[in-house]
Amino acid sequence: MDYNSGEKAWFDTKQLRNSTIAAGRRHTARLRSDGTVTAVGDNNYGQCNVSDWNHIVAVDAGNVHMATNTGNAHTVGLKSDGTAVATGWNKHGQCNVNEWRDMVAVSAGWCRTVGVKSDGTVVAVGRNNEGECNVNSWRDIVAVTTGDWHTVGLKLDGTVIAVGNNKYGQCNVNDWSDILAVSAGYLHTVGLRSDGTVVAVGRNKEGECDVKGWRDVVAIAAGSYHTVALKSDGTVIAVGSNKHQQCVISEWQDIRAISAGCTHTIGLKSDGTMVAVGDNDYGQCDVIEWNNIMNK
Repeated sequence: MDYNSGEKAWFDTKQLRNSTIAAGRRHTARLRSDGTVTAVGDNNYGQCNVSDWNHIVAVDAGNVHMATNTGNAHTVGLKSDGTAVATGWNKHGQCNVNEWRDMVAVSAGWCRTVGVKSDGTVVAVGRNNEGECNVNSWRDIVAVTTGDWHTVGLKLDGTVIAVGNNKYGQCNVNDWSDILAVSAGYLHTVGLRSDGTVVAVGRNKEGECDVKGWRDVVAIAAGSYHTVALKSDGTVIAVGSNKHQQCVISEWQDIRAISAGCTHTIGLKSDGTMVAVGDNDYGQCDVIEWNNIMNK
């Protein structure tokens, strides 16, 4: 994949990637067509306090696996001028993004935030106990994705790089090629190839990496224990844990973007409305009345 074709392929795929909707641990955020953001769900740390945001072009929500001592989260927005904003849990400084400039992409992980700059370098703030923020040496990056304890970068040539926890081999992506999109879950990593197939490495106890038979995929989303894919015909498929019905998406139609949280899944329809399934204990699936969502 040469530079020009790689750049075009990534930007073409980015139009179908999720930068307009984001499913976190217990909350959901969406980018509206006017550049404002709305969020529902758990707001214990102010992660849904986004009503004053404007000129936003991308949004992401921090996610983390389900455990009794987890759930704190934050929300990150990328502004049209290349700056970033963040709100919510900030114990590890993961919301300290006010000084970022020339950003083209952001990703909110567990206890950290990672961003891609216009020159292809990467910056990160937050928890770095397992090296998940060791991205200073990365170059030619077009996208990043953040799991619980690992960070994955997509390079312009279609190869992939990863740092952080590798207990289940979730960082074993060095041999991947022709990748157009990546998504990191709790302890697994998923990649979308240019031919519409999908690859996955890492933890597979719930079958979250059972994606070998997938075809005609245009977007992917890794939740904590499940993996979701958007097909070219606007339908959606999913594998992995379905304990909270987060994989009950077979009837979805006309979907343009997807996002997978810890135990819920959301989809953006072509008419700007949304659908959601899964755990709704905090109201994170209360998106039925949403509309006017930016559809890139």
